[in-house]
Formats: sequence, C-alpha cells, structure tokens
Amino acid sequence: MPPSAQDGRLSMNFDDLNLAPAILKAVHEQGYEIPTPIQAQAIPAVLAGQDLLAGAQTGTGKTAAFVLPIIHRLHETRRDAGAARHQVRVLVVVPTRELAIQVEESVRTYGAHRPIRSATVYGGVGIGPQVSKLRAGPEIVVATPGRLLDHMGQGTINLSNVEILVLDEADEMLD
Repeated sequence: MPPSAQDGRLSMNFDDLNLAPAILKAVHEQGYEIPTPIQAQAIPAVLAGQDLLAGAQTGTGKTAAFVLPIIHRLHETRRDAGAARHQVRVLVVVPTRELAIQVEESVRTYGAHRPIRSATVYGGVGIGPQVSKLRAGPEIVVATPGRLLDHMGQGTINLSNVEILVLDEADEMLD
C-alpha cells in the first residue's frame, strides 16, 4: 500500500488497497477515489482475514469498510458447484431494518460487477418472502437480531457455514 503525499499528509487511493478490479470499478462509479480513515485501516485487515473491532462516527464509511473486503474475499473463494454454492458464508447483524436495507444495498452497489447473492431478514414484515430468499441460497445475510432468532427457531436459516460475522452497531444492540 504505497501512500502518496497530498497536501503534506499521507494518503492513499482505493487502487492501493488491493481490491479486485471489478470492485474498484464499482467504487469509482460511485465517485470515490480516496478511502476514509476507517476504510484505509479496516480494508487491509479484513482482506488479511484478521478479526477487527472498529469504531467511527456515522457517515465515515464504516459499511464500505467491511462490505468491500467481504465481497473481495467471497469472490476469491467462490463456491460455484453443488450444495456449497447455496450456503450462508457471511452474517451481518444490525439493530434496525433501515440499517439492514442500507447494508444490503451497499452489497449490491459494490458487488455490481461481481454479483453476490444476498438477503435481508428483519421484523415488521411477513416472513414468507424472506424464507423464499433464504431458500435461494444467499452468500450474505443481513439480519436484525429478533427476526434472525425467528428464522433460527423455525429452521429456515442454516448458519453452520458462516465464515465471516459482522456485528454492525453492536453497542446499540447491546443497549
């Protein structure tokens, strides 16, 4: 990750983060060139498979900080054959339905050129359409705790093959 001098500060571009070209294309299409501090620190750690505990203010790019390297890692280890293709490999637990929708939208945006099957599960809506999405075999599930527990209790989600767990806004869920 060679930093470059800009305005007397060390900075880097997204191109320096070793993300796949298709992911970089999606990032650039969103108009982003320079990662935020949380992204510059978190993306290399997640790409290296390290556990990570991070905190940053709202609006600093935390979602992209974990979504971008997750999409990269999933495609590096793609499972396109048999039953392995239809397993939940990433579980993102969030406190609210709005955040679940936002995170899944980021998965679709940044994975636009390397599509990832994803699903959201949250309360306040019928469970039937969510069961159908889960049966389709998403690689990433973004869920609120209550509805996730509902699906686990009904046996409509199998989390035995989860490789990556993200607790987004864990402090809010613990409150």
